[in-house]
Amino acid sequence: MKLDFQVIIYYTARILMGLAALMVIPLITALFFQEWNIALDFLIGIFLSLITAYTLTLITSSEAYKSKLSWVDGLVAVTVAWLLGMILAAVPYYLSGFYGSFLDATFDVMSGLTTTGLVLIQDLDHVPYGINMWRHLLSFLGGQGMVVLALTFLFRDISGAFKLYVGEAKDEQLLPNAKNTARVIWFISIIYLLIGTFIFWVAGLYIGLSPLRSFFHGLWVFMAAWSTGGFAPQSQNILYYHSTLYELVTVLFFTVGSFNFALHYTIWRANRREIFRNLEVISFFITVNLLFSFTAGGLAQSDVYTSFWDIFRKGYYHLISGHTTTGFMTVYASQFQGWSDLALLGLIISMLFGASACSTAGGFKALRIGIIWHTLIREVKRVINPERAVVTEKFHHLRDVILEERHMRSALLVVILYITTFTITTVASVASGYPLIHSMFEAASATGNVGLSIGVVAPSMPGLLKVLYILVMWVGRLEFMAVLAGVAFIIETLRRK
Repeated sequence: MKLDFQVIIYYTARILMGLAALMVIPLITALFFQEWNIALDFLIGIFLSLITAYTLTLITSSEAYKSKLSWVDGLVAVTVAWLLGMILAAVPYYLSGFYGSFLDATFDVMSGLTTTGLVLIQDLDHVPYGINMWRHLLSFLGGQGMVVLALTFLFRDISGAFKLYVGEAKDEQLLPNAKNTARVIWFISIIYLLIGTFIFWVAGLYIGLSPLRSFFHGLWVFMAAWSTGGFAPQSQNILYYHSTLYELVTVLFFTVGSFNFALHYTIWRANRREIFRNLEVISFFITVNLLFSFTAGGLAQSDVYTSFWDIFRKGYYHLISGHTTTGFMTVYASQFQGWSDLALLGLIISMLFGASACSTAGGFKALRIGIIWHTLIREVKRVINPERAVVTEKFHHLRDVILEERHMRSALLVVILYITTFTITTVASVASGYPLIHSMFEAASATGNVGLSIGVVAPSMPGLLKVLYILVMWVGRLEFMAVLAGVAFIIETLRRK
């Protein structure tokens, strides 16, 4: 077997071992609540994951461990690990009996790992604690990244670890070493996990939940908020709590969770001015407020809500939930169908725009929108200045940066790929018999890894459409490059034969 294959298989196996280790947490949860059948499901899942990882390790040589990762190796390893991880993580889901098919179980795993939040699970209100723990843990893991977890705990020393890290669509290196960067990301997330769970626990007690129920709901809702994942332990999502306080706390944490990890690290190092100068933050808040004017105008047109407070509470909550790519909802999916097309269009654009790069969020990313805006400014300056004038444009993202062609090319390429994916998904959904605006809404939600749903995603949707949505969530989360590298690797391998 060629060394390239062995390197990819070796690192894929290590990442799968991390997934198996993670299943111990829902296993302990199931044992604590005496959910014996669910505990057995997780034991089977752990066994299959370890066997798969061990088998992959057996077919690699010691040279694979010592070899330096190339860019292609790193990107392809991440791509393969995500697909195999999806299948293995779906085993406890399927065995639990809450899914109509194994395809539905893999759909929800990919939705969790990509922090999307669309679900096909049935009878969610009666799901055992162990399964709910696994759902939210996958979402929390997906926000930080499977590779980030593996880099933190499973790899002692990797030559070329940064390639694995970038393969998961995280390109901000907080520290010179990728392994230390991964540790900082987990450190930041765990600190917020402790603080957030406590605040949600208090909020839960305030609205009348029992202490134990309040703790687990607080832990899970925080995981979904911080990872901009959108999962909730009840089928009514955040509407279940009927609490303005609970809604406000979710907005606080999913907004903070959608910020760049590099921005968190900079602020933690006492550089608080960065938040007022950072291009991503400025771009995000401008587009949020512009798009809210669309949505609010559309809601006023549709007469769904009669008071300004209701328009603000429902409109702003879902607009910022979509823009941060969280997907928390305080209405039923069917209620979106009463919103005007203008209001839905505001939500669709917000879901596609997304939040910060190197965060838990999806979509185009605010940084790329800001770069495209500065590119337009630079071109206007070129037009109005003398032909020989040297025109430069700067933007601030953690430091002052001179806008270069590579920034513009990279931003435009990713945005074009997102729009192409969104268009293909919309066309496929319309061809399956769904209305155009509903198809656009759900396609934007899947492409941007959001999770808001107007009702297209359901266990009854066609199987091929489920497969397409899985692929769309996957490529959207990895921002295309790792998947394209994997496809190129396969084509090149076949061509050489």
